[in-house]
Amino acid sequence: MARSKHLILLPGLLCDEALWAHQIKALEGTVDITVGDLTKLETMEELARQILSDAPPKFALAGLSMGGYVAQEIMRQQPERVERLAFVNTNARADSDAQRKVRTGLVELAVVGKFKGVTPRLLPSLIHPSRMEDPDVAGVVMEMAERMGQDVFKRQQMAILERKDSREDLRAIRVPTLILAGREDLLCPPKVQEEMAERIDHAKLVLVEHCGHLAPLERPDEVTAELDAWLG
Repeated sequence: MARSKHLILLPGLLCDEALWAHQIKALEGTVDITVGDLTKLETMEELARQILSDAPPKFALAGLSMGGYVAQEIMRQQPERVERLAFVNTNARADSDAQRKVRTGLVELAVVGKFKGVTPRLLPSLIHPSRMEDPDVAGVVMEMAERMGQDVFKRQQMAILERKDSREDLRAIRVPTLILAGREDLLCPPKVQEEMAERIDHAKLVLVEHCGHLAPLERPDEVTAELDAWLG
């Protein structure tokens, strides 16, 4: 299979193109790269339609966390347009009741004006302990959240709350698929990556060592190398 000519990268909650900065710089000479905008709509279905409307006829697709949820919806809507698929630090399950309660509480706080972005208190759930004082990781996470702001946070959380359970849909995927995550990812732990890999024929599962939920930032060299190989 020839190397893909177009790559669409989908960021996670409160993330933008800075999440993928290393990958964009390293790969832009070999593939046309677009970073999808997941900030303006409130459902996965709408977000997927928006990405598809702006996309070339055929493309490779990589999504992290929330971006992975949008990628799953794209595979429900127009799978024939996706040449290759990469799920990065994501999972195919809908929220549990406990997760929904936490997420709803965060939205309610944002509605009354108490949104504080990603605070130092929340960072341990996002990145590996070894990167907590690293400005190229922790600093970038804080800056992205500040740029995204309260209104984007509310819209993105509402979309995540209403997403479908996609586990059985994964069985229909027939394109080269990379499933990559941090070994120490607390939000999408290895067990959910393994669950996804079991449902997709010939999926490649990669667990990056000493890495949390934001692998492209935390372990950029390893993630870029895996994406480069996956692109063909």
